[in-house]
Amino acid sequence: MRELIGFVFNPLTQNSATFVEDLIKELNLDGISWATPTSELENKSEELSKTKTIVLVGGDGTILRAVRVLSKYSIPMVTINMGRIGFMSELTVEEAKDKLSKYLNGKVRIEERRMLRASIYKDNDEQPAVVMHALNDVVLGRGGVAKLLDIDAVANGEQLTRYRADAVIVSTATGSTGYAMSAGGPIIFPDCRLMLLQPVAPHTGLQHGLVLPEDATIELSVKDAENVMLSVDGFVEKDFKANDKVVITVSPNVVKFLREKPSATFYSSLTRRLGLEKSSIPN
Repeated sequence: MRELIGFVFNPLTQNSATFVEDLIKELNLDGISWATPTSELENKSEELSKTKTIVLVGGDGTILRAVRVLSKYSIPMVTINMGRIGFMSELTVEEAKDKLSKYLNGKVRIEERRMLRASIYKDNDEQPAVVMHALNDVVLGRGGVAKLLDIDAVANGEQLTRYRADAVIVSTATGSTGYAMSAGGPIIFPDCRLMLLQPVAPHTGLQHGLVLPEDATIELSVKDAENVMLSVDGFVEKDFKANDKVVITVSPNVVKFLREKPSATFYSSLTRRLGLEKSSIPN
């Protein structure tokens, strides 16, 4: 039976460890909780198997690092923002002590976010060499070299286009407010179950982002594989060769966020975090 509460924090964020210690004492959770930095989370399988709720302290980057481990356990999490923008965060540091108990007592809703599964196949092998999961996006592009790349895209077995671009992004709805947005892609409501195929600075091929259903399968490959990298959520990078292909589908793993407010508050949260409040709009 899952009864523990786990606290996960970014060790590089100033005062995050002290903040977690204070929270545990303030809420009298000493005997039923454990705490770890994100860098040690992979070693906490025993604790995770007994955990009913995760309290995640950090910014969006901390969330992306942590869900690589947490998503397979299907544990609901409440996030406390100690980063900058915090698109996915629920509570501020100032709110945490007063409001956290409500989340730990199950008096809030669960919001599920879909992930992507990226499978890299080498030299036409039938089994993938590597399988990774992403909450935000999978990006195929050059590794530190400013040079255009020819990327072939296949959708559900049908040739879609050959991009000549800096990179191609395959994004979830959650990731639409990340790299895909900066590349000119649409902002998608996070509950939507779909994938976004978005080129970065395209010269030829499909010029605009393409929204695909959640049962779609995307295959990406390259002709010239010099300095090509596959990036997953901006943290995991794999070298990509000319005979490789990456097959991207919706992942069976789901990330569960604990939310107090209705899902429609995404709109006001979006405008606030992008600095687009009504007060900033001229008459």
